[in-house]
Amino acid sequence: MPVRQLPETIVNRIAAGEVVERPASAVKELVENAIDAGASRIEIFTDGGGRRRITITDDGAGMTRGDLALAVERHATSKLDDEDLLRIRTLGFRGEALPSIGAVARLGITTRHANEPHAWAMSVDAGAKSAIAPAALTHGTRVEVADLFYATPARLKFLKTDRTEGEAIREVVRRLAMARPDIAFTLAGEERSPVTWAAALPGAPGQLTRLGDILGTDFRASAIEVRSGRDGVSVEGFAAAPSLTRANALGQYLFVNGRPVRDKLILGAVRAAYADYLPRDRHPVVALFVTLDSQEVDANVHPAKTEVRFRNAGLVRALIIHALKEGLAREGRRTAANGGGAVLSSFRPNIPPRGGWDWRNSPSYPTTAAAETRDDFVQGFAEVAQSGFDVGAPSADVRFEQGPAPELIDKPLGAARTQIHETYIVSQTRDGLIVVDQHAAHERIVYERLKASLERNGVARQILLIPEIVEMDEATVEKLLAQADELERFGLAIESFGPGALAVRETPSLLGKTNAAALLRDLAEHMAEWDEALPLERRLMHVAATMACHGSVRAGRILKPEEMNALLREMEVTPNSGQCNHGRPTYVELKLADIEKLFGRR
Repeated sequence: MPVRQLPETIVNRIAAGEVVERPASAVKELVENAIDAGASRIEIFTDGGGRRRITITDDGAGMTRGDLALAVERHATSKLDDEDLLRIRTLGFRGEALPSIGAVARLGITTRHANEPHAWAMSVDAGAKSAIAPAALTHGTRVEVADLFYATPARLKFLKTDRTEGEAIREVVRRLAMARPDIAFTLAGEERSPVTWAAALPGAPGQLTRLGDILGTDFRASAIEVRSGRDGVSVEGFAAAPSLTRANALGQYLFVNGRPVRDKLILGAVRAAYADYLPRDRHPVVALFVTLDSQEVDANVHPAKTEVRFRNAGLVRALIIHALKEGLAREGRRTAANGGGAVLSSFRPNIPPRGGWDWRNSPSYPTTAAAETRDDFVQGFAEVAQSGFDVGAPSADVRFEQGPAPELIDKPLGAARTQIHETYIVSQTRDGLIVVDQHAAHERIVYERLKASLERNGVARQILLIPEIVEMDEATVEKLLAQADELERFGLAIESFGPGALAVRETPSLLGKTNAAALLRDLAEHMAEWDEALPLERRLMHVAATMACHGSVRAGRILKPEEMNALLREMEVTPNSGQCNHGRPTYVELKLADIEKLFGRR
């Protein structure tokens, strides 16, 4: 078959396949054009998931008659001052969005520049361009797209339902609105009420206002400001406290020079920064803005410009991790899931919707007719009801003759008052009470000690007088021996003791007496999830976390009052004490005002 030049209409449709994958892609390109035009207000209207109609109206600079004629031509753009593709200072620059959309749909553009006496309009129908004609428009640009992909029916078969395509458009607009809080956005159509995000004030307060409007009040309440910078690269934004998480990474919004992106490097850095705070199956909610010189990042990696490539990727990753860790450490008390509506709702009784509590609904209410007619039952508590108040003796004697010590009650975690179920410490503060999970709290303390010891001069170890022999299957033994050097850095010295057995000769002194067999089995389970790409630092932290779990106070151990208070004081000076190293909260806090609300005192 001879080589031939493809017609311009076919070339444009091929280009549309790269740039306009679905209606949301068209919305993204058109809204980015409006942002680059200096708009302060952008209105988006869609119908039929965007396939029937898309209308983008802005109050930007608009175009002259000559610019409008060139705007629908291939590879024509106003966003490059020269031919240097490494100096990209705008969102759109490829010069393919408008001709690509016009090649597969009915495109109409009406625009007015400040230097023009009136507006101009033209249309493109499946690649066929109309003449430019005068039109009515006060200022800015209005772009209308109708019957998207009607010129390429095969593409229509791959589109999803109107609701799904509409949600994709909504997500695109949300991300662009987060990137530019100084611009007002309105999203309407799809048979739902319009959503408007008003323009916010400049700076971090305005940025948080816009993020709160989009991500919800929960994010605004738990948001922690993060900031870091070096060598011309700055990272800023807001990260939610570990108490607010998601089941996937879709709650992580990343922006590079104002451009929404999905970058594996940044996502990996976020995961590493939160590794000490969250369980493995939970993901944080963050909005991070990376700003750097345009020559230090390649934004032309993907046709849709959703991916970027950094010249100094290591620096960007380090700054993100530093910014997040510094912010989480600075707001250590807030990082705990220690209050809020979720805690209070768990204490509220299930009161019937009409009227108050009816004692006849109680499980203690007698079922026999004779009992129902007993006068003494009505006069006071029945025996069976009184048994509900028999909770047994406290597990630890922490009764104080004169109440809590004044010097302790003003501490952040207060003074220990009792221990319940040999697991939870109840402490009293000046304005509330705190319930501490003793095992989770001590686990974090041991973990931070291990990390600090490793960073200083290595973990102190104790030599066992008689080596402990641990029997396992041969595959597990080989797996542990392969990581023997990393384990030794934490003071755990192991060596082979024949087929299917290990000899433990040294253990970390910080753990005291420990069950070596159980510790090695847990370590083997964690190592099964490692891969070659996991950095050595993260591997060591996994080892430290497992060791800390085995070296901490176990649930079920009775503590003396001085032991409980000592644990509370250690928590107050330990970094990240709001969670254990598995991401579980170490304590919850109830303010006295909240308790009074529970009992109707407020």
